[in-house]
Amino acid sequence: MDPRFGAQDVLRCDLCKTASVQSRCEVCQIKLCKACVGEHLSDSTQNHRVVSYKAKGSAPNYPECPNHAPNFCELYCEKCDIPVCSTCISSGKHHGHKITDALQNLKVNSETKQLEKNLRELEEKICPQYEEIFSELKCERANIAAHYEKLTSTITAHGEEWLREIETIMKKLKSEIDVMKKKHLTAQTKQEEEIRKKIYEVKKSITELKKILENKDQSLISSYQPRNVEFRRFPPKLNASLPMFSAQPVHKDIVCQQFGSLTELSMETVDHSFVMDTQDAVSSQLFKSPLKVPELIATIDILDKLRSVICLSDEEFWTCGQTKFIKLYNVLDGEKVKSIKTKSEEWPHDIALTKDRDLVYIDSDKCTVNLVKNKEIREVITLQEWKPNNVCSTSSGDILVTMDKAETKQSKIVRYSGYVEVQKIQYDDKGKSLFSSYYLKHICENRNLDICVADHLARTLVVVSDAGKLRFRYTGHPSIASGAFKPYGITTDSQSQILISDCDRSYIHILDKDGLFLHYINNCNLNSPWGLSVDSRDNLFVAELKSSKVKKIKYMKIL
Repeated sequence: MDPRFGAQDVLRCDLCKTASVQSRCEVCQIKLCKACVGEHLSDSTQNHRVVSYKAKGSAPNYPECPNHAPNFCELYCEKCDIPVCSTCISSGKHHGHKITDALQNLKVNSETKQLEKNLRELEEKICPQYEEIFSELKCERANIAAHYEKLTSTITAHGEEWLREIETIMKKLKSEIDVMKKKHLTAQTKQEEEIRKKIYEVKKSITELKKILENKDQSLISSYQPRNVEFRRFPPKLNASLPMFSAQPVHKDIVCQQFGSLTELSMETVDHSFVMDTQDAVSSQLFKSPLKVPELIATIDILDKLRSVICLSDEEFWTCGQTKFIKLYNVLDGEKVKSIKTKSEEWPHDIALTKDRDLVYIDSDKCTVNLVKNKEIREVITLQEWKPNNVCSTSSGDILVTMDKAETKQSKIVRYSGYVEVQKIQYDDKGKSLFSSYYLKHICENRNLDICVADHLARTLVVVSDAGKLRFRYTGHPSIASGAFKPYGITTDSQSQILISDCDRSYIHILDKDGLFLHYINNCNLNSPWGLSVDSRDNLFVAELKSSKVKKIKYMKIL
């Protein structure tokens, strides 16, 4: 056996084949002895890099060349954008191309990928979270304004109650004064009449006596009966103790204490937590794109002529239709969980969930908005001249109600905070009505706080800002005939996309937050879709009017 190839033999130079190895060329991937290093470096066709052979273990792990194994791709052709080996270079295929070190290129690629990763994080996570925080601040601003307005109204009402009590006390005291005055003056008048009568009688006696004395008629003098003794008894004098008002001193500190006081304003800053990529990440903070073909995940038979559906969770949803029952179903087994009968036993026109996940429903015939809490139904809003049609809950906890007034052919949206009216949306900047005169107007709030209304009679989607300013209208895709778009149900998802059901054409229109048409959902064997809702994972729930089914559809995918 040749001693050069023995298991215990030292490594030999790849050029002279005899001397032991002290160095290696990282570019050409050959072993070199000390004498052959100079010869190898004399080849000016390559930028050789000779290092100690002991440094091999720290050399980068270059990929093996697919065309010239077992050579390694330690170089990089920038024009072809591929790693190459020394044989690839000598073949002439990359003649005139800029050749750089693969290690340096890998470093640049790594830095580029890191920058791209940083960009994706900024675009897909950090910026959306800032926007969400900003939206929450806008919601909080509206809540703060509403709270202080309510606080002022409460104090005003309390003050008016005090004024009413003071007015009542004043009226009572004045009434007592009038009674005493009348009684006193009556007694005084009676005494005056008695004195006046006595004066008349005394003067009459004086006249009679003078006449007798002038005539000196002895018979008259003898028969006269004097009344002096009687007149000496003067009528009793009326002494009255006049009523007085004992006014109590006004102690401002005591009055303030009895009237009521305000608690101190307490403020603190709380750090926002950044949501990383975990399984518990919120759906809205994940970047999603539409599926090319939406998938039908589940179909649940309800057996009612359905109008509305609202997701209580990812597993349960409420439905209502043209019956007096509102029903809760489980998605997994399609079984009914519970059923609630409306207070009036009329069918509800729409349903929604409050921020606390309590059920709210519209009783249009009774003109009431009703809250279902702890199995009790309470009328929280009662209208007199207006008729409520549809309802939704907002991220701030307010309630938005669409309503109409048939006599005057008017429609409007009213915002209730704590079931107190705080906003009315009815006209645009030119004083024209934003909505058609009557009929259904399903409503929802988008993540950017826009209010989206499916105005069926006008065959238009109307979107206004949270301040009630018109943002845009959508009358259907240009490919469909004018007036063919008939919106019914409406909802929005975590990407601020607006989904509208076109019941007559069995289509679901999907728009972005600015009204740009994105695509349709027109498969999944839809049959007269009406009510819409999405769960936390952006699965769409569709209530079908004619088939009395609820369909769960996956239309988005996470990238």
